[in-house]
Amino acid sequence: MFSVTAYAVVSAILFGIGVFGAVARRHAVAVLISIELMLAAAALNFVSFSRLHPAQQAVSGQVFAIFIIAVAAAETLVALALVFSLHRSLKTAHLERFNLLKW
Repeated sequence: MFSVTAYAVVSAILFGIGVFGAVARRHAVAVLISIELMLAAAALNFVSFSRLHPAQQAVSGQVFAIFIIAVAAAETLVALALVFSLHRSLKTAHLERFNLLKW
C-alpha cells in the first residue's frame, strides 16, 4: 500500500501536467482534457487525504470526489456544446479564433 505522500506527489504531477496543457494548448478539446486532468488530480487528493481521518469520517474524501466527477461531467457537457456551436459557425476549434463571446 502506498503512503499519502506518494498519492500527493502523483496528484501534483497530474495537476502540473493539466496546468501546462491548459496554458500551452490552442485546441479547445485539448484544453478541456487538461481541465479534466486537473479535476482528477484534485479528486485524487481528496481520496488520499481522507485516509488520514478516523474511520467514521473516512467517506468524506470519496463523497467530494464524486461531486468533483459530477461537476466535471457537467462542465464538459456545457463546454463541448459551446465548442460544437462555435465550430459550426467558424469551421475551426482553435481558441484564438473564438472571439464571438467577447464584448
